[in-house]
Amino acid sequence: MEVKVKIKRILDVLMTIALFFLMGYQFWGEAAHEWIGAGMFVLFISHQICNLNWYKSLFRGRYNAMRTAWCIINILTLAAMLALMYSGITMSRHVFAFLPLRGGMALARRLHILGSYWGYLLMGLHLGLHWGMALHVFGKKFAVEKKYQTAGFIISLLIAAYGIYAFIKRDFLTYLFLRSEFVFLDYGEPRLLFLWDYLALMGACIFMAHYGAKLLKKTRDCKPCGKYGGL
Repeated sequence: MEVKVKIKRILDVLMTIALFFLMGYQFWGEAAHEWIGAGMFVLFISHQICNLNWYKSLFRGRYNAMRTAWCIINILTLAAMLALMYSGITMSRHVFAFLPLRGGMALARRLHILGSYWGYLLMGLHLGLHWGMALHVFGKKFAVEKKYQTAGFIISLLIAAYGIYAFIKRDFLTYLFLRSEFVFLDYGEPRLLFLWDYLALMGACIFMAHYGAKLLKKTRDCKPCGKYGGL
């Protein structure tokens, strides 16, 4: 079971890295974008296969605040990924060009924007829900002192604050709510700036999900849900 959990976590990380590269379309070009997207598709299917038991347990056990939040984020992430897969295949001019698909480009473009921007944020929230486990393993393995834990929290808070700034600067709200059907791409942007902004934004999502989960666990009805937890 421990091996399966590790595989699922590795898939989570690989999907997040792939999504990060997909957001940087302007740096890699159309063909590379599609091949990375195809790899994302394989990772996504593998992730779903590893989590079949979670789907079977959806209508079992009790739902408290924590399990409900976990379930909502997982289902929204699934919806975003499905939108990305469908729209990516529909608009493909390289990897899936052999498929006899005609029409539906306008809808596919809208779904691709929504899936990309919502998917990136939701993936960060999804990782944040598992962050406590990662910190526990790390702290146990390296015996991290409390003063370093405090320093880590402060650094995480600063990164999250910058991530919110990056969210505003990069006009995420415009694309999250489809106020524009065309994404502005800065082809002259330094890659390190892009890297820092998107990593900080991911860090902000992880930070909010991790500490939001901590608050939920303190609520009166939030006892452990056992095997009916999250993916």
